[in-house]
Amino acid sequence: MQIVELLKKFKTIPFFIRLRHWEYWPFHLVYIPIYPLCMWYCLKAKSFFFFNASNPTIRNGGFLMESKKEIYDLIPDKYKPVTLLFSANAKLARVKHTISNHHLQYPLIIKPDIGMQGKAVIKVNNEQELIYAIGQFTVDYIIQPFIPFPKEMGIFYVRYPNEKHGRITGIVEKEFLTVTGDGVNTIEALLKLNPRYILQLSVLVKTLGESIYEVMEKDEERILVPYGNHVRGSLFLDSTGLVNDKLEKLIDAISRSIDGFYFGRLDIRYTSFEELAEDKNWCIIELNGAGSEPTHIYDPSHSIFFAWKEIMRHWKMLYKVSVQNKRKGFFYLTYKEGMKMFKENSQYLKKLNGIYFENTDRTAEEKKLNVKPELSIVR
Repeated sequence: MQIVELLKKFKTIPFFIRLRHWEYWPFHLVYIPIYPLCMWYCLKAKSFFFFNASNPTIRNGGFLMESKKEIYDLIPDKYKPVTLLFSANAKLARVKHTISNHHLQYPLIIKPDIGMQGKAVIKVNNEQELIYAIGQFTVDYIIQPFIPFPKEMGIFYVRYPNEKHGRITGIVEKEFLTVTGDGVNTIEALLKLNPRYILQLSVLVKTLGESIYEVMEKDEERILVPYGNHVRGSLFLDSTGLVNDKLEKLIDAISRSIDGFYFGRLDIRYTSFEELAEDKNWCIIELNGAGSEPTHIYDPSHSIFFAWKEIMRHWKMLYKVSVQNKRKGFFYLTYKEGMKMFKENSQYLKKLNGIYFENTDRTAEEKKLNVKPELSIVR
């Protein structure tokens, strides 16, 4: 009996949860078998930074240090949210004035203009939270309306420059970190029932504050992290099998309308797959370039061997796209430029890791109105 209890306890310890599920392994550990292949493509291309040519209009091909605002500017207005760019030292009055001039309503999404793995992405519900949030930013950031469509999906797209049409190479559906009440247990206790959520518990204790001890009504559902990010607790499901001619033609047409975009992932919000295929009620919330992962690999049903196969397949496509664009006159980064990019990325990452949002003490008026900040971040 003691052995059984001990095994149950091991299943709730973060270290053992990560050990048993490769999707939580450190990035460089997962990519160990991939690095020799990357070096082979670098040798073939005669450049360590050939990927710059994959998406010529995006800084560094979208591999590292690309500006989100510059990418949004490439996307047709119909398919993107209003995006406002501010410097880290922008005055509050200017921020509020610009938001008002564009008729944006709460809730809003604030995120770094140069982002990484969902770091420092925050949803604010009112002006009080806005003031607190922008006060934490030490890097340039963008503000957008929160897209209300209930579902999120990532669609990987590839088009070879020598071909007229591209293709969808993978689809991932994202289930947000959500708890369902039972009328008995607190939110904290409910989180402890799910190994995926246990890994988020230390952050959620800080960001949810006292509300983590609330007992929800039976069958009440609550989204605790409204972002489709794997490191923030979302469940990724491989839905590549949903690809059909109608969806592929839609995504191909939109991607071809984005100047210089050949390789990457479109992260979208949508209402239903049927409406998405009909080009209704959906919006591009992110467009990622050469640094994109085929995130459908993180479906828990997939083995590490499936992941390696898919990553290698996409690196081969990245190489072919880059080489074809090079022949069309686009350039690779020089070694000096590439090393500078990595150095800047390392320095920038330290700044992002220094940004931390926490559930702050509410004013008497906020408590009266029961306003609960949703400030959150993964460190």
